[in-house]
Amino acid sequence: MNENNGFTYELNNGIKIPSIGFGTWALNGKTAQKAVKWALKAGYRLIDTASMYGNEVEIGKAIKESSIKREELFITTKIWDSEQGYENTFKAFERSLARLQVDYIDLYLIHWPRTKRLETWRAMEELYKQDNKVVRAIGVSNFTIDHLNELLRNSTIKPVINQVEFSPFLYQKDLLSYCNIHEIKVEAYAPLTRTEKFDNATLQEISKKYGKTVPQILIRWGLEHGLVEIPKSSNKEHIFENIDVFEFSIEDEDLKVLDSLNQDFRTVNDPIF
Repeated sequence: MNENNGFTYELNNGIKIPSIGFGTWALNGKTAQKAVKWALKAGYRLIDTASMYGNEVEIGKAIKESSIKREELFITTKIWDSEQGYENTFKAFERSLARLQVDYIDLYLIHWPRTKRLETWRAMEELYKQDNKVVRAIGVSNFTIDHLNELLRNSTIKPVINQVEFSPFLYQKDLLSYCNIHEIKVEAYAPLTRTEKFDNATLQEISKKYGKTVPQILIRWGLEHGLVEIPKSSNKEHIFENIDVFEFSIEDEDLKVLDSLNQDFRTVNDPIF
């Protein structure tokens, strides 16, 4: 159990990941640094960033200024499209390490499945195999079933994570089933629909029934489906609120209602093969 009374999942390589992390997309400068400090104080131990976000430096500073031991944290970053390719991947990884001011990354992801994805993955496998353990796990983001099939056919190491957009309004049931069968944990970004669906009547009704906020219901729904949830906020109150979801569960009948809200609604582009 974590300090926040949450729980962890065991990934397919044996390491553990917190069930809830803090997303940092679109958080920049002092806002990013301040938000990460609040998140760490609230009990988040998984911090998710990416080269493309442009905030690795600020996140590194927030981590350095905290009193939390490095081994208690789970830091994720991602390689961007323009950085992909076998040789480029090693350079991109070193840049992320330097910006974050850490000796190792817990989870390194391919951000999008672009044309150089297979050679990028080959380099990531090499990073993972290094004796100095600079990365504890490797995975992917925005991969479809077709992308994953291709990767599994052409790799020696299975990704531990597929980070994709996922919410009751984008209930990717087939992808989740596929990942579960292949022991690839699904991690949900934009689980709060970037507030776009907060006014949904059904969601609000269930929120009132449980005496919880709409974001808490959305996050708890993901946990009930075995997802790693990485909500994002720059608001201190919301940051604390979003991780306070471990003292209740959603009844099966209400889960089914939430499952039925699927509209294939995306806040980010569909990763077409």
